[in-house]
Amino acid sequence: MIVLFTDFGLGGPYTGQVNAVLQESAPGVPVIQLFADAPAGQPKPASYLLAAYAAWFPAGTVLLCVIDPGVGSARRGLIAEAAGRFYVGPDNGLFELVLRRAASSRCWEIGWRPPALSASFHGRDLFAPVAGRLARGEAPAALASPVVPRGYPDWPDDLAEIVYIDHYGNALTGLRGESLPPNARLVAGGHPVAHAETFSSVPSGAAFWYVNSNGLVEIAVNTGRADRALGLAVGSEVTILA
Repeated sequence: MIVLFTDFGLGGPYTGQVNAVLQESAPGVPVIQLFADAPAGQPKPASYLLAAYAAWFPAGTVLLCVIDPGVGSARRGLIAEAAGRFYVGPDNGLFELVLRRAASSRCWEIGWRPPALSASFHGRDLFAPVAGRLARGEAPAALASPVVPRGYPDWPDDLAEIVYIDHYGNALTGLRGESLPPNARLVAGGHPVAHAETFSSVPSGAAFWYVNSNGLVEIAVNTGRADRALGLAVGSEVTILA
């Protein structure tokens, strides 16, 4: 299957055009819309989100990942293989956490070029056709050359920031649940937040943190929106209290 992880949105033409290219380049291969609203133009928070959610998919999955504020610049296009999954997208840190956490990985710089390549939409013109070819079983070596990706060693293993606000106003952090003790208290938006296992275990209107179904620490408000109640947005810092 091919999985889409982008900041293109579902309104407007962008996601639709990418889907059209995938249908043409890999007919019959299922295409899953995972995120169309990843942090817009922000590869760093998106990298923590991608690492958590990509782990849900089986080996052999091709993830087409486009958070690409440097499109049209000298930044490279990558194919990465980690834990048996393939990732296609820009070399801008988006794959940093996926590669760092994998027991083994390989990367290639995409050398293949389509007949027409716009300066502003490599997601459609370059990355989508490459993802389609990989999903059909073409080897990375037929499209790209081995490369060492740009590294971001200053990015922490767990990011104490909000990396995504979901449809319900819940605020996902870049912290894995395993990085915090269950009795840890957090401060988010200047508000103290204690741990709870479930929404139903706190009163209506109460803020709490829990480990979500994909292993990330998430801040929520029972029957409310954490983003509005606590003043949170992507990039908001989270303080961990001993």
